[in-house]
Amino acid sequence: MTASRTGISAAPGLEVLRARLRRAIFARVAGPDGPAVRTRIHDTPGPRWFAEGSPIRLVHGDASMFVGGLRALLLQSLHPLAMAAVAGHSGFRGDPWGRLQRTSTFLAVTTFGTAGDACRAVDAVRAVHGRVRGRTAEGRGYAASDPRLLAWVHAAEVDSFLCAYRRFGARRLSDAGCDGYIADTARVAAALGVRDPPRSRTELRAVLDGFVPELRATAEALDAARFLLLHPPLPVAARPPYGLLAASAVALLPPWARRELRLPGVPAVERALVLPAGAAVTRGIRWAMAPPAP
Repeated sequence: MTASRTGISAAPGLEVLRARLRRAIFARVAGPDGPAVRTRIHDTPGPRWFAEGSPIRLVHGDASMFVGGLRALLLQSLHPLAMAAVAGHSGFRGDPWGRLQRTSTFLAVTTFGTAGDACRAVDAVRAVHGRVRGRTAEGRGYAASDPRLLAWVHAAEVDSFLCAYRRFGARRLSDAGCDGYIADTARVAAALGVRDPPRSRTELRAVLDGFVPELRATAEALDAARFLLLHPPLPVAARPPYGLLAASAVALLPPWARRELRLPGVPAVERALVLPAGAAVTRGIRWAMAPPAP
């Protein structure tokens, strides 16, 4: 009887904890309008760009996106022109959560929303890109609408999301599924202005390799990495799990990118401790974000 009573009393408490975590995470990622936006995205009838069960829905709907997003930001920062545009126009320091919420909403709308909403989201981003232009500290001009810069941002993002999912995702993604994911994301990339985006792992690797000679860690990139990894605007209780996610993102970076960003590591320690801990945190987020039982 004691064990039975313990089991009965523990379940409601566990659900209360899950609900609190779900609200806290969702508020950070989606913002105060998140519930209304989620309802509109998922419940509005109409055709979608991507069908149920498509690889892009599998990847973008998984908690591994938390690790993939951090890896993408670190990798993207290594293009001096892309980093200058972010530092000069995105407000990532003054409003990091707002930037995260806008990005997550765009991904959700284009992945799960109606085709009409997806088109409108793309048009809004292209309008913003059209206004973002300037010069680096060395005098090099940049424009966020530059198809080559768009190609770098897209390739680094897709590679990071896929890398994180293959390491921490809830379900296995076959080689064909990986190519399918890259092909799915190419539809969004082309709509944003990327010319001939990659549609397979082979093509994605070729694009990434082609950018390597242009990449280096500027002072702005190093500053952004310190901000993301060491000084995130988070309450104290959230910093340990965030730290494990961030350490996992660093562990998944290519070695050359880590060297550029001056991020040391011990591969044996990362394999034995960091990545398993990151997997545990990812599972915890997945558990918290699961829809409540009816």
